[in-house]
Amino acid sequence: MSKWFQNKIGIDLGTANTLVFLPNKGIVINEPTVVAITLDDNRVLAVGQEAKDMLGRTPETIVARRPMRDGVIADYRVTEAMLRYFINKALTGFRLLRPEVMISVPGGVTSTERRAVLDAARSAGARQAFVIKETVAAAIGAGIPIGSAAGNLVIDIGGGTTDVAVLSLGGIVTSTSVRVAGNRLDQSIADYIRKKHGLTIGERTAEEVKITIGSAISLPEEEIMETKGRDVITGLPRTITVSTNEVVEAITEDLQEMVRSIKTVLQETPPELISDIIDKGMVMTGGTALLRNLDRYIAQSIGVPCFVAEDPLLCVAKGTGVALDNLDSYKRSILSIK
Repeated sequence: MSKWFQNKIGIDLGTANTLVFLPNKGIVINEPTVVAITLDDNRVLAVGQEAKDMLGRTPETIVARRPMRDGVIADYRVTEAMLRYFINKALTGFRLLRPEVMISVPGGVTSTERRAVLDAARSAGARQAFVIKETVAAAIGAGIPIGSAAGNLVIDIGGGTTDVAVLSLGGIVTSTSVRVAGNRLDQSIADYIRKKHGLTIGERTAEEVKITIGSAISLPEEEIMETKGRDVITGLPRTITVSTNEVVEAITEDLQEMVRSIKTVLQETPPELISDIIDKGMVMTGGTALLRNLDRYIAQSIGVPCFVAEDPLLCVAKGTGVALDNLDSYKRSILSIK
């Protein structure tokens, strides 16, 4: 069939980043989930990377915000405008039919939150909208054969949520979703630096510290990084040096909460599937899976091997596209068809 009739889009609508996948083309958009709007007339000024560059730097008349919080829609109107922007950008040049859209949602999403995603997609121009749980999409995107009668444990750690699920025979056997992920780690780093060094830093700086020198496990030869911010007492600019092991200390509690969610899922998993998971190990996807030594930390805490999927940031987006292209094969995994 001609590409004119194949307007299918898979969207990983994440708290931190939104990725758009087109069958036969792959990932065509990978931009921050940030929208800049004017306060006086509520007009959308910028979306994606351009809007993220404005975070913490806007005048009083403009606000740059993340319309997704903990993996779900916090601002419906802004999310709809953002989806319309991404759909139009992805389909530039060949729009004969309105597209079919598959969007990933966190495992703990409520029916109301799910409906908000579907409604936003349709309002943004989708002919049909489908939603699929992030862990299922992540497993499909990572190339895990979820249709087989064997247990596979997937840990999807994004910006807003950590989703853990055991999959078998194309469906979720047991799962949980906790609202502890990349954004919480950034906040913990910022809080730690404020408390220990008396320096206030922004979320972009905290994220930069996490990516540049962060680790889940203390390092014998730690790295250091200069960090700029505002002194809590004087209110004046100041530069400090932050080390890797300070970041480890800052995020330990959050990582422990992630591990507890994995243990909860394993405790509810049938013994036959547990033996499969011990043999195969656990697979990590999502952008936060790239945190240095996180796979080692989880493996040591659980006692089961843990691996980072290839291109973990892209797995969910790829999975949404593959599921949309093979609706019949994955119909049991898709939550809603509207």
